[in-house]
Parts: sequence; C-alpha cells; structure tokens
Amino acid sequence: MKTDTIAAIATALSDSGIGIIRVSGDEAVEIIDRIYRNKRNEKTLAKYDSHTIHYGYITEEEGAVIDEVMVSVMKSPRSYTTEDTVEINCHGGILMMRKILETVIKAGARIAEPGEFTKRAFLNGRIDLSRAEAVMDIIHAKNDFALQSSVKQLKGSVSDKVRNLRDDILYEIAFIESALDDPEHISLDGYHERLSEKTDMLMTELDKLLVSADDGRMLKEGIHTVIVGKPNAGKSSLLNLIVGEDKAIVTDIAGTTRDTLEEVVSLGGISLNIIDTAGIRSTEDVVEKIGVERAKKISVDADLILYVVDSSMPLDENDRDIIQLIQDKNTIILLNKSDLDEIVREEDVIREINRIRNDKTENALRVVRTSTKFDSGIEELIHLIKEMFFHGKISYNDEVYITNMRHKEAIQDAKDSILQVRKSLDMDMPEDFYSIDLMSAYASLGKIIGEEVGDDLVNEIFSNFCMGK
Repeated sequence: MKTDTIAAIATALSDSGIGIIRVSGDEAVEIIDRIYRNKRNEKTLAKYDSHTIHYGYITEEEGAVIDEVMVSVMKSPRSYTTEDTVEINCHGGILMMRKILETVIKAGARIAEPGEFTKRAFLNGRIDLSRAEAVMDIIHAKNDFALQSSVKQLKGSVSDKVRNLRDDILYEIAFIESALDDPEHISLDGYHERLSEKTDMLMTELDKLLVSADDGRMLKEGIHTVIVGKPNAGKSSLLNLIVGEDKAIVTDIAGTTRDTLEEVVSLGGISLNIIDTAGIRSTEDVVEKIGVERAKKISVDADLILYVVDSSMPLDENDRDIIQLIQDKNTIILLNKSDLDEIVREEDVIREINRIRNDKTENALRVVRTSTKFDSGIEELIHLIKEMFFHGKISYNDEVYITNMRHKEAIQDAKDSILQVRKSLDMDMPEDFYSIDLMSAYASLGKIIGEEVGDDLVNEIFSNFCMGK
C-alpha cells in the first residue's frame, strides 16, 4: 500500500458555490501548512485539534493569495481514511479548484488515483469491502430504494449478515477440528444430526439472500423494459405518457419510429430503463427493416415486455410474430386505444397467446386497458409491475438486499459448498469431509467483505470510483 500524501478535488468540477479539495496522508497537515495562512498571516494548522475548521487563505509560494477558504483538520485515526486528512473548502468553479489543487501538488502531495481515499479506508481497516462498494452505490443511486439500500449497506447491513453466517460456519469447523484432534475429550456423538440442522439453517439464510439479489439488482439498476407492438399501436405515445414529456415523435403514419429510443424514468419508486422500438411488421423499407430487427434483438434480453395492442384493429400475422418473439418473457399486454370501438378484446389476445405458447411457459398473462389519448391505465400498470417483480410492494424495512452481482456470485458459491456438506452427511462420510466444504463456504463469504480477495480484484473495484472518493 502506498502511504504518501494524496490530493484530489472531492466535489463536481462545475461552476458551483463551494468546492472541496481533499488531502490525506502522513504529511497532509504539514503540506497544507506550507500554503495556508490564517487572518494574521500565520502557519497554524499543525497546532489545531482534530475535527476543527479554520478560516484563512490559500496562497502561492511567493505569498500571493489564491482564495479565501475554510480548512477542516481531521487527525489520524479519526478520519475517513484513518490518516491525517485536510479538506479545503474554497469557492467553486473549475478554474479555482484546479488552481488550488495544483498548489497542493506543488507543496508536496500527489494526485490521488480513482477511489484511493476509500481504498485506503478499506486497507486501513475502517470499512470492509462491501461497505466500500456501498459508497459507490450511494453516488450512483437512481431511486429512493437504491439510495436507502446503499446507505444501509454502508452502515453494515450486508457485512453484519455475512459475518454472522461466517461465525456460524467457523464454529462448526473449529468443533470438528477440535474433536478430531482430541477425541478423548470432545465427542462427535449426535453431531451428524446437529450439523444437519445447522446446514438447513445456513441454506435457508443463503437462499433468502439469493432471492433478494434478483429484486435488489432491478431496484438498484432499474427494470430493463422494452415496448413492442405493431406500427401505430401507440408505443411512442405510451413512452411519452410514462416519461411525462414528448420524447418520441408521434404521428398517424405507420412506421414513424425506425430506431430505438431509451429513457430512464422513476414510477412509484421503481426505475424503468425503457426502450421504445420500431413497430414490428413485414416491410420492404430497408431502414425500417433494420429497426424491426433491432427491436427483436433488444427484446430477447428484457426483464419486462410491454406489448402494446391496438384494440381498435384486428390481430394479424404481425401480432403473431410478436407473440412468438415474447412468449417466454415477463409481459404486460396493454390494450391501447380503449377510448375507441373495441374490436380486440382481452380474451381474444389471451386465447391467441395461449395458442402460440401451447402452455410452454408458466408466465401468467397480465392485461391492462390503456388510452394514451386520455392518460388512463398507468396506475394499474405500475401496480402490476410491483406485483410481478416485488411481490406487490417495495419494502423499506430492515430486510437485507443483495444489490451487487459480485456478492451474489460469492453467496451462490457458499451455497454450493453447503450443498456438498449435506451430500457428505447423507453419504455418512468422515467428518473431515464436512470441514473441507465448510471452509470453502467460509472463504466464499469472506470475498464479500474483502477477507478472501486478491490485490487485482481490489484494484479493479476501486478503479471504478471517481477521483475524489
């Protein structure tokens, strides 16, 4: 680990009212004292107590004042990095912040690498790896749930859960090893049944975390939603209605949308990454044909399909092509133009879909009547999405959600190891077989909090952070 003093701009580079330059390392106070003066033109930072803030000026080497500032002093180990840390609160603006940062570098610090402040907090033991990753999740949160979940993880919700599971596993490992080393004083009689109960408990807890990972990913990243339908069914009107402004061109001419249009929108606490696509139909128009093929390709990877049906027009071969494409996907059918004479009824669409699917999927069919002209059906649509993905509601309780795919993989590895323990129990294998797989589960969970990871992974994780974090 590098232990020299680092510096970076910790706020956004913009024309803001306030800017912050963060400095951390053994020489942080000494370096800033070279360029800081109080109102009596004195170097004074070294004598101040930790967690105090002081008015003064940042100056150039020859003494010219650069800016009027407030300087915060946080001394080791009571700081974000556990090192001596100084934060310069200056006037905002790109030019001013860069000027002060350049002055700090000239005084003896170096530019921090991306995420290096948080990396030092992790390497110095102030936070574990899951809490360090939560810092980045807070910065990039797209909705209230993602923000609250990330704050809970920063406070230790995931790491506490993981540590408790690891403690349970470690106890069993220690018991087995002790019994094998000292069979005269530690008996394994009845241990088979006790370990079976413990593995059942561990499997239940790991399964809960894995189930939460599916909800957690979508709540954190948003539900990948694709709008499909025939030309002129009302797809672009639906997008405009959901987004709340005219993002897509809407005309009575079929085939207006020829490419994809992407928007991120929050509905009732849910983030939807919505993609409006070209109307799917047989066409000889070269450009439109490319748009149709792109629509089909995007639909394959969707979490949710919004299939818009023009209820004032009969179903045709284009509808059957669409149904064939989306038959195994999570789909909500929107019977649009419900304000016009109804030609296609709900039972007509369901009958056609069931005929094409031939009961090959258990995905339930959900239908909403909409009228984009009169803005109707959106509330019911939101309710259906919550029901499909989040069991009818989004909970802000104390339940632990796994929102990081690296964590999910580690939990799955731990579960696989516990399954091996159960197989060994069923086969009445020697106790040292249990110990091997229990240790594997223990190590897999350790990857989440950073106790079983290599330098390359740590560097990769923190390389995705911004400079001042």
